[in-house]
Amino acid sequence: MTEKSPENNFPAGYEPADVWEWEKGNGGQFANINRPIAGPTHDKELPVGKHPLQLYSLATPNGQKVGILLEELLAAGHTGAEYDAWLIRIGEGQQFGSDFVKANPNSKIPALVDHSTPEPTRVFESGSILLYLAEKFGAFLPKEHKGRTEAINWLFWQMASGPYLGGGFGHFYAYAPIHIKYAIDRFAMEAKRQLDVLDRHLAENQYLAGSEYSIADIAVWPWYGNLARGQSYPKADVFLDVKSYKHLQRWAAEIAERPAVKRGRMVNKATGELSEQLHERHDASDFDTKTQDKIGTA
Repeated sequence: MTEKSPENNFPAGYEPADVWEWEKGNGGQFANINRPIAGPTHDKELPVGKHPLQLYSLATPNGQKVGILLEELLAAGHTGAEYDAWLIRIGEGQQFGSDFVKANPNSKIPALVDHSTPEPTRVFESGSILLYLAEKFGAFLPKEHKGRTEAINWLFWQMASGPYLGGGFGHFYAYAPIHIKYAIDRFAMEAKRQLDVLDRHLAENQYLAGSEYSIADIAVWPWYGNLARGQSYPKADVFLDVKSYKHLQRWAAEIAERPAVKRGRMVNKATGELSEQLHERHDASDFDTKTQDKIGTA
């Protein structure tokens, strides 16, 4: 039995200090980039391409959201949604460059800069970017009151729930330098509760906002759809028994087959199969000519 401290019931051997201090290089996978302060670490200009919309991102689940929506907008005929996508390698700390911090003071991908406005408009936080683009182009957000409200409900649900799946479950299950049973159990329970929330809702609805595909689905799918399809943290689909969520499985598979989703999840992708990696996207033809299996890994 683990001995407990009599003062606070923490396991013996660890007592929180009165004032927390940052210990650099704590051994975690992201120790080289995590820090308790904001602001830039170096001067670095962001490139600007030929299109009004400039996306600076990486194809994490949050990054995939924006690539998917932009490709869906283009597929729906919104030519003004043409964009340049630039790769931000967060493992190398590129999100702390001076210009990126100007685009997003929170130093997180994705960040979008819209040059079609009188002065360039910065948009940060993935949910904000989805809502901005949906309203800008009048698409993928239901126009009637009930559907619009439901789509925004689920958009905000994902923004609030995702950190429990990613920073909570994903971190302690896949990235932490040691496995802590309490932490994994705590966040696995919450991840499964969230999966059940989705499964119950999708039992009665084709999409999250009802019968209409929307930014709610685009926000939720890269996190929970990829998890349902076994394309998230290694072996997490088995650990969380995701196949048991039948309605979530139906929804995840249906969205995965959308051509714009297949393209969008490739944008700024820098890991996995080379044929699925499109480090930069400047034109629709890039998907056919500039994936990493065609141009090499440099």
